Amino acid sequence: MTARSRRTFKFNEPGKFIKQGQMVRAKAQLDQLQTEIASVARKTGISSATKLALLAHQRETVDSEIPDVEWWDQDILSTKSYHTKMPGLHSECYRGITRLIEHPVMIKPPGELSRPVQVPIMLTKRERKKLRKQRRREAEKEKQEKIQFGLIEKPEPKVRISNLMRVLGSEAVLEPSKVEAHVRAQMAERQRNHEKANEARKLTPAQKKAKTLRKLKEDLSCGVHVTVYRVHDLSNQAIRFKVDMNAQQLHLSGRLLLFRDINIVIVEGGPKGLKKFKKLMMHRIKWDPEKKGEDEDSDSDAETSRRQKSSKCSIVWEGKMEKKCFGDWKVKGIPTEVLAREHLRRFGVEHYWDLALSETIIEQGKDE
Repeated sequence: MTARSRRTFKFNEPGKFIKQGQMVRAKAQLDQLQTEIASVARKTGISSATKLALLAHQRETVDSEIPDVEWWDQDILSTKSYHTKMPGLHSECYRGITRLIEHPVMIKPPGELSRPVQVPIMLTKRERKKLRKQRRREAEKEKQEKIQFGLIEKPEPKVRISNLMRVLGSEAVLEPSKVEAHVRAQMAERQRNHEKANEARKLTPAQKKAKTLRKLKEDLSCGVHVTVYRVHDLSNQAIRFKVDMNAQQLHLSGRLLLFRDINIVIVEGGPKGLKKFKKLMMHRIKWDPEKKGEDEDSDSDAETSRRQKSSKCSIVWEGKMEKKCFGDWKVKGIPTEVLAREHLRRFGVEHYWDLALSETIIEQGKDE
C-alpha cells in the first residue's frame, strides 16, 4: 500500500472570489434581461426579436485576459494589432502639431491688489511719546558707536554760561574773559544754525499755495458739502465784503444772490472750509443793527432800523452732494424773482431758491 502524498498549503489570490461573484451576478442580470425581452416580444407578437435575443452570442469577459485591440478601435484598424502602421495617418491627422509647448503669460487677477494694504495703527499720546524716545535713544547710540570707531569726529562740548566752570575747569580759571567770549560766540553760532535750519524748512509762498490747494482737493475726496444760507439784509458793504473775501480765501464755489429781503448764499466745498464759513456766518458776523447817532434824520432812520431789525442769517439747507454744481464763486444782484430762479436753474439748483422763498413767506405771515 503506497503512502499518500502530503498536501501543501495553497493560498488563494486576493480578490479571486470577489471576481467570481461579480461574474455570476453579471450573468444572472443578463439572463433576467433576456427573459424580460422575450416576454415583451411574445406579448407584442415580435417573434423574430425574441429569437434574436435568445440566440444572441453570449460573451463572457475574462478580466485576467488583456485584448490585443480594444473594441472601440476594431472598426478603425485594418488589422487586429496596434503595431501595424496605417499609411497617411500621421500626415493627415497630426498636421500642424509640433513638439513646442506654448506657455501663456501669467496675468494677475483684476481684483487682486499688487501690495497688501496695511491699516495704520492709531497710537495714544503716551505711546507716541515712548516711540519718539526710543528712536532718539537708538540714534544717539548709533552716533556714539560711530565716534568710537572713528567714523565721525567728536563734537565740541555744548558749553553755556551756566556750565562753564564744570566743562572747562582750569581753563576758565586761568583766562575767564577769553573763555567767556569764546562760549558766547559758540552760543550765537548755535542760535544762527538753529534759525537757518528753521528757515530752510519753511515753505515758499508758491509751496504754501500748492499745499493749501492739495489739502482742499483731499478734503473734497469724500464728497462735496453744500450749505445754503438766507440773509434778510446784505446792504452793509462791510459785511458783504467779508462774506465775499472769506468764500474766496477758503476756495469755495457758489453764488451770493442779492434780492431785496431774500439774499441767498450758496457755498460748496470740503467740510473744513464750510465749517470755517459757517462759523463766520453764524457767530463772527454781528447781524444786529448798529446804533445811530442822534443827529441823523429820524424819518430815514425809521426805514433803516426796520430793515436792520429783521436782518439775521439762517441756514436753509445743508447736506452732501456727489459733485459740484458751480465752478466758481460769484456775487450777483438779481432784480426779480423770476431771474433769480432762472439763474439757479442753469446749474440745476433752482430748488434752493424755492426753499428760501417759502421760508421768507412763512416768516412774513407770522409777523403779520
